[in-house]
Amino acid sequence: MADRIGKPISQRQLRVGEMIKQSLSMIFIRNEAKVPKFETNNITVTEVRMSQDLKIAKAYVLPLGGKNAEESIKVLKENSFLIRKILSKRVDMKFLPKLLFRKDDSFDYAEKIENLIKQTNK
Repeated sequence: MADRIGKPISQRQLRVGEMIKQSLSMIFIRNEAKVPKFETNNITVTEVRMSQDLKIAKAYVLPLGGKNAEESIKVLKENSFLIRKILSKRVDMKFLPKLLFRKDDSFDYAEKIENLIKQTNK
């Protein structure tokens, strides 16, 4: 695995990303962020990718069933400061990373590949 520049992802990036992923998942499951008019317990955090300097965390998320994904991402982006505040109480780091939320398209991509394979096998 390598990031865009071509440098390999370090063990530290992977470890911190996994720690933040687990913490975000627990925050969402327990609805601890108290995002107004939004239930976070139906949000799945599939992956967190850390920048090289560990100051930016890209969280790839997907709502349960994939419904209203764009709207959910928008709400999470607008309330990332609330989520970050709760995350700061769970994660002990010198600098808490800025949270960026992205829609996880990997399941759609996998389904597309699977359908292509099925078509070629017919």
